[in-house]
Amino acid sequence: MAETVGFLGTIKRHRAKVGVALVSLLLVFWLIIALQRSIILLADPDLVAKALGLAYLLLPLIGGWAMIRELLFGMQTSKMANELDAEGGLPIDDLPRTPAGRIVRAAADARFPEYQAEVEAAPEDWRGWFRLSCAYDAAGDRTRARRSMRTAAKLHRKGR
Repeated sequence: MAETVGFLGTIKRHRAKVGVALVSLLLVFWLIIALQRSIILLADPDLVAKALGLAYLLLPLIGGWAMIRELLFGMQTSKMANELDAEGGLPIDDLPRTPAGRIVRAAADARFPEYQAEVEAAPEDWRGWFRLSCAYDAAGDRTRARRSMRTAAKLHRKGR
């Protein structure tokens, strides 16, 4: 019984990683099916079927590339977060939340200039870009959050 509780506790702690693994497995399954279908179409003697098979072959290639790119991005982000956590540099999650658990946007917007000023003061420090990414995410701007995190990852790799 204690092993089961320990196993379930581990799964709860790593819920995001388990979710990523499941979605990745489903995507790999879909990529294999798409690849198989494209090969079947390429083997057909009809030129239209061959053209469709060639076009359909692009789907698993693009999907595989995107999945690998996102998994590498996630691993890099996790590595940076662990490093910042060990340094005590992760932003503190103390923003007020709605009853549904979402961050109050006005509070996130009010704290944003602090992180923006940190990046402006030291634009080559990946830590500031990481924290700015968290601020963008808290403010609901996912596009800028990803862009800032990619900048942080680039600077982190460059600093190694």
